[in-house]
Amino acid sequence: METTLHSGRRRRRKRIGPFFGLLLIFLLSASAVVAWWWSTQPNKNHETPEYMANPHPIMLKGEWSKAYALGEGEGLWVPLPLVQSMLGDGVRYEAGTESIILTTDKSVLHFKTGTLDATLNRKPFALRFGAKKAKDGTLYLPFAPLKQLFGVSVETGGTSGIVTLHTPGQAIQRAVVPKDKDGKGGAKLRSGPKRSFPIVEDLPAGAALSVWGELEGWYQVQSAEGQIGYMRKKDVVLESIDKTPSTAEENEEPFVPWKLTGKRINLTWEAVYTAHPDTSKIGELTGVNVVSPTWFELLNGAGDIRSKADAGYGAWAHKRGWQVWGLFGNSFEPERTHAALATYETRSHMIQQLLAYAKTFRLQGINLDFENVYTKDKDNLVQFVRELTPLLHESGLVVSMDVSPKSNSEMWSAYLDRGRLAGALDYLILMAYDEHWASSPQSGSVASLGWTENAIAKILQEDGVPPGKLILGMPFYARQWTEKPDGNGGVKVSSKALGMNTIRQLVKDKKLKPTLSAETGQNYVEFQQDGTTQKIWLEDAVSIQARAELVKKYKLAGAASWTRSFGSEDIWQVLDKALQSYP
Repeated sequence: METTLHSGRRRRRKRIGPFFGLLLIFLLSASAVVAWWWSTQPNKNHETPEYMANPHPIMLKGEWSKAYALGEGEGLWVPLPLVQSMLGDGVRYEAGTESIILTTDKSVLHFKTGTLDATLNRKPFALRFGAKKAKDGTLYLPFAPLKQLFGVSVETGGTSGIVTLHTPGQAIQRAVVPKDKDGKGGAKLRSGPKRSFPIVEDLPAGAALSVWGELEGWYQVQSAEGQIGYMRKKDVVLESIDKTPSTAEENEEPFVPWKLTGKRINLTWEAVYTAHPDTSKIGELTGVNVVSPTWFELLNGAGDIRSKADAGYGAWAHKRGWQVWGLFGNSFEPERTHAALATYETRSHMIQQLLAYAKTFRLQGINLDFENVYTKDKDNLVQFVRELTPLLHESGLVVSMDVSPKSNSEMWSAYLDRGRLAGALDYLILMAYDEHWASSPQSGSVASLGWTENAIAKILQEDGVPPGKLILGMPFYARQWTEKPDGNGGVKVSSKALGMNTIRQLVKDKKLKPTLSAETGQNYVEFQQDGTTQKIWLEDAVSIQARAELVKKYKLAGAASWTRSFGSEDIWQVLDKALQSYP
């Protein structure tokens, strides 16, 4: 009997089970419907954005910059880190002297924290508001010079106090909140791209907007008050695309470094060591249009410059219709260079001397040759060029700089930021030689054609240097390599540099027959002498003409040759004919 009763109870539980299962399904479905219904209802709550925790949050391109401004109107200050992120190399701060240097293509403005005295292109300039430090140590720059030099513009929300900064030429998609049939209406600016997000600002019909992007049927917008958020596309009517005004500098005529239209630059360096060359013994140099004598060198870390300039040489060059670009080198001294580049004062001292020398010797340009430099001085070298170029341009001077091919060498290549330098200079001159250098453990060409072309391509492609700003430097010398058995089964290698005339005479005296090396694109000779093997990869009409063809292939600004004294009498005509022919 107990068994029967228990079985009955079990059967009753089985009949009740499906009922509760159906009830559970119903309740879950109802909950889902309710949840869906709630999810479709717009959030009616208002939210104060995080950026409104302090006055004057700064917006850039529809995003909060995580920074705040001080003051308002003409007395607006913007934090230095933000300005640097906006304007890059145009803004420099040197904590040691509390110097702020603002540089553009045409201007160099220098001032210090806590003072209204400044200099603009070395001339006195009075600021209405100076730079100042906040209690937390953040340095704030006055907005006025940022507007004057860089064309940065500002919009400030009338009620919110939100500050929106724009760079010159920035494109902004304008829009409005549409009106309904009765001329009324409005829309909600929300903190996220769904109606479930809280409201940031209620916008009336006709309210002006800036559109910065779109996401899944929503626009990312900014209101006239500066508030940022999202609006449904149907609540926004797109209008015109505006561009913020350009700077006054951009509207001025740009500096033109090369005025011989259709004529490629054909520069040769004049190496001046102790005495100047006797110009009466220099040949015609057919086709040359620029000479760069090595006249100026860095004397010490204070930025003093030693001059070997000669007015007679300059007058001789000008009489021939050539430009003179005096070379200023750092003497290949890294410590001296480090000290001279370190501060605005030492850099300015160098610049003032170069301007004085340029005026005294009637120069048309300055050629910079800074080699053997610490990588840590990369930014300081860029800054020197940025401060130098506007002032030299103001005096009508062309500014060029010699750069090595790209490599992993710290002291000879890694310190050169070629892209940034090209942005501040008129020309980079690629010293495309010493593929195999004087003390190389292996003999080889000074500059094989393949290696040279690769050096050109890397700078154009990897650094974004415009072809019209690059000049190909080519060697007028070769190395005579001596390979001698070292007694241990190896070879000891040494070399000496020889000019074209010397090598030509050697080939003639030894009755050698040059053969074209397919590997290097150059003529090559080899001979035995006193138990050694002598090897020379020649620089002659064949190699120089091929290098000129590279200038034309890559549409470069021209060619430069190291050095004038190494060139044979006939090579100038070869180079001129190949370089100036079109295409």
